[in-house]
Amino acid sequence: MAVCENLEKCPFYQGSMSIESGLGKMYKQKYCEGDKTTCARYMVATTLGKQFVPTDLYPNMDARAKRIIEENK
Repeated sequence: MAVCENLEKCPFYQGSMSIESGLGKMYKQKYCEGDKTTCARYMVATTLGKQFVPTDLYPNMDARAKRIIEENK
């Protein structure tokens, strides 16, 4: 799998969480370097636009991402 094109500038890692250790590193491996299409942030950004991605949306919050998408269609 290809690395997510948003990884370097992803606001989640710029302020919310370190990408080099702990949970941040696990998220990076699973979503950013794995299957980016399962990342909640990626789902919202690619469907509605980056401006619809809440700052507190974690990559694993896919149920919340689906609600955001449904509410804003």
